[in-house]
Amino acid sequence: MTAPRLTSLSNCAGCAAKLRPDLLGELLAGIPNVKVKNALVGFETSDDAAVYQLTQDLAVVETVDFFPPVLDDPFAYGQIAAANAMSDIWAMGAKAIFALNVVAFPKELPISMLKEILAGGASKAKEAGIPILGGHSIQSPEPKYGMAVTGTVHPKKVLTNRGGKAGDVLVLTKPIGTGIATTALKRELASKALVKFVTAQMATLNKAAGEVFASGKFKVNALTDVTGFGLLGHVLEVARGAKVKAVLELERVPLMPEIAQLAERGVIPGGTKTNLAHAQKGTTFPAGLPEAIKFVLADAQTNGGLLAAIPEKDVVKAMRALEKKGVEAWAIGYLEKGKGVTVV
Repeated sequence: MTAPRLTSLSNCAGCAAKLRPDLLGELLAGIPNVKVKNALVGFETSDDAAVYQLTQDLAVVETVDFFPPVLDDPFAYGQIAAANAMSDIWAMGAKAIFALNVVAFPKELPISMLKEILAGGASKAKEAGIPILGGHSIQSPEPKYGMAVTGTVHPKKVLTNRGGKAGDVLVLTKPIGTGIATTALKRELASKALVKFVTAQMATLNKAAGEVFASGKFKVNALTDVTGFGLLGHVLEVARGAKVKAVLELERVPLMPEIAQLAERGVIPGGTKTNLAHAQKGTTFPAGLPEAIKFVLADAQTNGGLLAAIPEKDVVKAMRALEKKGVEAWAIGYLEKGKGVTVV
């Protein structure tokens, strides 16, 4: 019997499977936020990971991320899920130290497929220089894979999504469009070139970029990664966290190949649609902007790039440091006095 395509078993692709932002906010609002002295970062600011101070010089950073298949290739799916889970550590300016696997797998599928998924995850952990020390697995009709990842950081060097300041430049390290691309793949509408491009990008670790931003060689006021809530959603979190306005310069935002055309054809993930419905409440768009472009800006990303708010005087230095480490980056906008997000 031939095993089904992995994406045919997936209700949502990758990080598009996240609960929609407004529902998540409603759920978290009902959970008591217990104040703990050593808890430096919790869920109250929708940041990328939790941070807990252990000593004067050491804090532990903890995150967990898993999702259904984004690709039919089990090894590549494992690579992408692992890379995505580790990204939250680097988005806090921290160093990853070990991981645990999180697995849900249908009993009807061949175990060889799960071995390939785990091997893909292991390959990315090896590339990141961290061991996988255990994990947890359950049976499930929908396959899911990811990791819980532990990292460390100096308590005074934590980078959060809420430290931006008026005058900062917004720097992004990967093009957007993975949600639309993987939806096209699932519908068998993606070209071979796009499948190759999106697979390589989603499997690319954010380690090099994270290490550059955490290097201390230039100022970084805020840092996050662009994942399930899309570029608009994460920029909006940065703006609200800093109590300023974010201006996105549309022509500077990098898009993956074919993404605008696919969006115009209606290839839009469900998660991207809910992202836009949420984000546009705090976003001002230019008159006449096509709905397809709004969807692209709100597209749910899987292991998207890091988004940093950097003082204007340090941007050239930051770009050079990123380029030296082989990381492509784009200045896509800036922060100024005001509130919300304005697209120009």
